[in-house]
Amino acid sequence: MNCSECDATLKILDDASVGEIVSCPDCGADFEIASKDGSNLVLKQAESVGEDWGE
Repeated sequence: MNCSECDATLKILDDASVGEIVSCPDCGADFEIASKDGSNLVLKQAESVGEDWGE
């Protein structure tokens, strides 16, 4: 599977589970495993949670 941001190859372990976060080794984009059906994976852009520092 390739990164949707930079097209680098993402290495996803066979025992990865739904909800795990996978990071691109080239651009650092984070993806969440949305669903898994056998060897077919669906990735979605992981939501980033930022600090609001009390705002």
